[in-house]
Amino acid sequence: MLFTDVLKQIDQSAEQTIQLPEGWGQGRALFGGITAAIAWQHAHHGASAEQALRAFTVSFVAPIQPGTAVLKRRVLREGKNVTQIAVEIEQNNAVVLAALASYGRSRPSAVRVTDTPTAQVPSREHGPGFPKIAALPEFTHHYDYSVAVGGLPFTGNKSREFGGWMRYSNEQQPMTIGLLLGLVDAWPPALLPHLSEPAPASSLTWTIEFPEPIDSQKSSHDWWQYVAYIDYAADGYGHTHAHIWDDHGKLVAISRQTVTVFG
Repeated sequence: MLFTDVLKQIDQSAEQTIQLPEGWGQGRALFGGITAAIAWQHAHHGASAEQALRAFTVSFVAPIQPGTAVLKRRVLREGKNVTQIAVEIEQNNAVVLAALASYGRSRPSAVRVTDTPTAQVPSREHGPGFPKIAALPEFTHHYDYSVAVGGLPFTGNKSREFGGWMRYSNEQQPMTIGLLLGLVDAWPPALLPHLSEPAPASSLTWTIEFPEPIDSQKSSHDWWQYVAYIDYAADGYGHTHAHIWDDHGKLVAISRQTVTVFG
């Protein structure tokens, strides 16, 4: 099942049941990028068209499995300028994901700082991709990568930066926030290149911020640039931030994660 087909299941209902797909596994759970996108899509149906998504925060409470899941949406506050919407995904009567979507209307302001970090990612030809082999998580088979910054996971590379280029292999849809969530989370945690052998790791919390609405003229099959930076890592946890640009170097999102690692 394609990423966009999964999101199409979700309607306007504040509470609904959907089917989570096979083929998007990440270790013992479903890929976090697709579950985050499901939560966003559900939240988005409760938002005003006059307000744009400014920030989206996800807590991955428990491993999510393919199969039946219940989505619940609650508008915490709807104001003239800002709306806060909470979403939960439940399986077996337990919360497995909780998310908060913060929407805001554009308005005049004396504050304007628009010079953003510049993309300095080497060209795609400089970096290896991830082979589409059974040893890698299922979800990676849906993406193309070029690791142009830092090293591949589990190679003992101690760089604090990790990233490169990314796109969907088989999706050719207008880019949406949901599809972008799947792209950003498709990158392994920036801690993994520091390890010399495979070990489990996963996102604990994830906040992603959007300076401007996503350009719908862009495609999910276009190449996008991503670079993550390790701010601090110790005691089995890492704190990272990342910037995401389109293929022309325009900043489209800022991502922050708390990651657990068992190695």
